Amino acid sequence: MGIKEKYIEKIKDMVFKSLQTQGYEDSVIIYEIPPSREMGDLAFPMFKYASILKKKPFEIAQKIKTDIENDPLFEKIEIKGPYLNVYFNKTTSFKDIIPEILSKKECFGSEENNGKKVIVEFSCPNTNKPLHLGHCRNNVLGDSVSNILKFRGYDVVKLNLINDRGIHICKSMIAYKLFGNGTTPEKENKKSDHFVGDYYVKFAKESGPDKSLESQAQEMLVLWEKKDTETVDLWKKMNKWAIDGIMETYRRMEIEFNAFEYESINYLYGKELIAAGLEKNIFFKKDDGSVWIDNEDVGLDKKAVLRSDGTSIYITQDIGTAVKRHKNYGFEKMIYVVASEQNYHFKTLFATLKKLGFDWSDNCYHLSYGMVNLPDGRMKSREGTVVDADNLLDMLSDMAKEEIEQKQRGLSDEEKDDISNKVSLAALRYYLLNFSSVKDVTFSPEKSISFDGNTGPYLQYTTARINSLLRKAGDYERACVTDNEYEFNPDEWNVISQLLNFEESVERACNLYEPVEVCSYLYDLARLYNKMYHDNPIITADTDLSKNIRLSISEATLVVLKNGLNLLGIHSLEKM
Repeated sequence: MGIKEKYIEKIKDMVFKSLQTQGYEDSVIIYEIPPSREMGDLAFPMFKYASILKKKPFEIAQKIKTDIENDPLFEKIEIKGPYLNVYFNKTTSFKDIIPEILSKKECFGSEENNGKKVIVEFSCPNTNKPLHLGHCRNNVLGDSVSNILKFRGYDVVKLNLINDRGIHICKSMIAYKLFGNGTTPEKENKKSDHFVGDYYVKFAKESGPDKSLESQAQEMLVLWEKKDTETVDLWKKMNKWAIDGIMETYRRMEIEFNAFEYESINYLYGKELIAAGLEKNIFFKKDDGSVWIDNEDVGLDKKAVLRSDGTSIYITQDIGTAVKRHKNYGFEKMIYVVASEQNYHFKTLFATLKKLGFDWSDNCYHLSYGMVNLPDGRMKSREGTVVDADNLLDMLSDMAKEEIEQKQRGLSDEEKDDISNKVSLAALRYYLLNFSSVKDVTFSPEKSISFDGNTGPYLQYTTARINSLLRKAGDYERACVTDNEYEFNPDEWNVISQLLNFEESVERACNLYEPVEVCSYLYDLARLYNKMYHDNPIITADTDLSKNIRLSISEATLVVLKNGLNLLGIHSLEKM
């Protein structure tokens, strides 16, 4: 339980005890966070109590105020209309939160391992093309949610299911077989996944005039499933090219996984479960031999789970894969990070697992996210209108280097390269995370790389600013303040108050699987800190106490910014 949460629980208990003396028996105490700090730190509405106690809200609030206002936790308590507004004691808050942050450092806001295992499945690329901007959102969302869950004490397995089989893979293979002339990525001096992706685009262009290519791709898939030697050898070669290139992009994006699965293996799972379910009348067979499930009783449609020729489809393998994962991992929760286009698929999957008797399916969750578009429209892989992740990172890194060279001329070329890479990654990650996951995003490179406003580089700039300040300050005496010794000004208090909110923000992000909660928190903290920094001398403060208090606040702010950025997969900076 965080410090602010302890404050809230203590105050709720005091309010409840006061209400009990007025005849109130319900233990539920409602509070709100005021829209601005000038209105207090917590507000307690009196409407509910007034209707039960048959008293005016002001009378009830006045009695509560009299009963609790002498507690040292409060600086003051005000009655505003039907609200009781409480203000935390600034000195008490400073003495509680700042030493806590500075002693716990990178552990501040975290929880000890609770022994609960969570699988987060994300990325799941096709091996017929390189990662593009859409994959980037999936990658950073899955990675950040995993970081947040781990920070809050969960045993997280970051899992990647590589989609390395199917008709889309065969399309790249057919194009290479017909038009590749035995060339290789090395001969073409091209990154290997981009090389494979070119043949996927080539297939789309050539299959327009040549309608036979579609049937050739289907025939190749049949040959692959029959383990035809020539087909399998070509598949292995092109898959290796694609996966090697994709892994290089993961390294560049600093995305890591604990486990990999491959669709070329997983597609075989599930058929036995379908056969068993058919015997129990969970499924039904049509005249053409295809097998279906009727989920109309739970608000869904009928859905095929086996084709008429007995071959499996996506939901078949997903059923088998989920069951195998539960057997292997015994997970508390399994989160699928997949675009909103698959919302119906996952509703059907979870309903089907439930009917098969797997009650743990209630703990499966589809983390649906919106599409990523370009300013001029939607991306389409087969038409080659995507923004490849590698090219995007190159562009952002170049843009970052231009900005850094203008701001800081005293850096070596090596330092500029390192910082520009970290800034470009921060720009991309933060921009894609700083939206509710359900919303579509239109990506703007220029906005993402800006060092002003609500961006990753702005947060990094703030960490560099604080690091520079602390280097200039050298060793300082961390402030120890007694009651009534120091009057915190609004700028100082705004930062302290925001520091109190970090644990609550991370907990909310954890419960909702929404990294945007952390983004919003960090931006508000950086904005409030930069105002304090700009409007209040720190090293040259009027008194040593003011200097040490502001340096203590600065150091604590740096710790929290670094912790929050780590959850987003973003580096803080020593200098910029």
